[in-house]
Amino acid sequence: MSSIAAYYSGKSVLVTGATGFMGKVLVEKLLHSSPDVKAIYILVRPKAGQSMQERVVDMVKCKVFDRVREEWPSFHEKIKPINAELTQPNLAITPEDTQELLSEVNVVFHCAATVRFDEPLKHALLLNVMGTQQLLMLARQMQKLEAFIHLSTAYANCNRSYIEEIVYPPPVEPKKLFDLVEWMDESLIQEITPKLIGDWPNTYTFTKALTEYLVQQEKGNINAAIIRPSIVGASWQEPFPVSMIVLPFLLSTLKNPSAAVALLPAICLGWIDQFSGTSVFIIAAGKGIIRTVKCNTGAVADIIPVDVAINLTLAAGWYTAVHRPKSMLVYNCTTGNINPFRWGEMEYHVISTFKRNPLEKAFRIPSTNMTSNYFMYQYWTAVSHKAPAFLYDLYLRLTGRKPRMMKIFNRLHKSMRLLEFFTSRTWKWNSDNMNMLMTQLSAKDKKLFCFDICHLHWSEYIENFCLGTKKYVLNEDMAGIPAAKQHLRKLRNIQYVLNTTLLVIIWRIFIARSQMAQNIWYFVVNLCYKFLNYFRASSTLRH
Repeated sequence: MSSIAAYYSGKSVLVTGATGFMGKVLVEKLLHSSPDVKAIYILVRPKAGQSMQERVVDMVKCKVFDRVREEWPSFHEKIKPINAELTQPNLAITPEDTQELLSEVNVVFHCAATVRFDEPLKHALLLNVMGTQQLLMLARQMQKLEAFIHLSTAYANCNRSYIEEIVYPPPVEPKKLFDLVEWMDESLIQEITPKLIGDWPNTYTFTKALTEYLVQQEKGNINAAIIRPSIVGASWQEPFPVSMIVLPFLLSTLKNPSAAVALLPAICLGWIDQFSGTSVFIIAAGKGIIRTVKCNTGAVADIIPVDVAINLTLAAGWYTAVHRPKSMLVYNCTTGNINPFRWGEMEYHVISTFKRNPLEKAFRIPSTNMTSNYFMYQYWTAVSHKAPAFLYDLYLRLTGRKPRMMKIFNRLHKSMRLLEFFTSRTWKWNSDNMNMLMTQLSAKDKKLFCFDICHLHWSEYIENFCLGTKKYVLNEDMAGIPAAKQHLRKLRNIQYVLNTTLLVIIWRIFIARSQMAQNIWYFVVNLCYKFLNYFRASSTLRH
């Protein structure tokens, strides 16, 4: 049996952020690999008008649990929700629930965080830093605790070009910042935020760096570890194994291509359910909304599949509890140094995937232009974003509908500005601890808890990432791909008509009314005609 799976059998595990993207994958993997786990406590707060119980019901209904649900229909009985709020003293947990956690929990996985880049500093500090501090206070009292695993980000120290697997000292003590934001007015905090965060690009990465330092300083005698995943993307092998390589075979062997497409739901795609970060831009590119992106095409797109990050997290939990390292270990969970993939390559694979397997009701034909030149970016933004958005909104107004396209573009441009820092640079991460952990795994564990990304084929992965957003984020039926292709053909015909009309208008305005323009036009046509005659005569002489 797997040593890691055997370790978690009979254990009680506490997970924060369990309703989030990574949290759900972690809970599912624990239930699938260690069905004898004693209990999985999850801290959940009411949110967006939903009670704690309603959020848990929605969580267990999620498609990510289909594999476990098929094997074990009553899996939800192992999940024990605890009403909690990380920003409140003592996490706002009732005395009865607190006592149960203190007497039962063996391992803590702290995944909860605000991942918004533009989060106000005070709120980011409350949730990311002070919330972790409150959780550590609780963890230090747990009688059976064997490991505390904190999920950070590989970009916590993005102000450095080379990042080692160590905790770097922050520019300011977390406690001083707590005292500062406690009495200072919100508007004043907002005003001085750029000076406080220094050369960090946003409050998210800044507070994550503070949190790492706080964990190191306040863990006490707890066996702790920090996991730093880079840009977390769709799953690679789990919970749905990727086998899209079968699709071309189906298309070539079945006489009816529609029948092959209809089988797509049975073929496993990269699972993802978050409409944020990379998935937003993949969908926007597939819909034809985004046509230009400001980034360095040669920069490394350090994307890590979510199942790889979770496998490493669970393996680190086992190693921390069983081997008890003398000092807290940090694991850089990245791909750039081991299996690099660049933004320019991603552009090609995303567009080619959506041309073969288009999204429904696309706004335009998928096509993007990536550039690092500011003036070229501004030009293409005006031509391919703002102008079409203005014209489409004008059409909506004329037809009595509410304009919306300019608002969509403004939101996308804001998000692109926030991500520009990460798409224009390349970092190098040391991964000695991750490599060491891999050597500690048995052959069985290396297969069951695989985090070796050397064999990741990016073209196949990105294709499945794109199709995963189509199926799981947009909830589009794969059987509708032929209709989506027909829609793209209509858009292409419309584009041809518009281009022809534009050419005629240009001719009428600039050429037909100007003698100089006419002379230049006739000169160019005459030159082309002479070249054609020359090549024709040369070809005749050779023969």
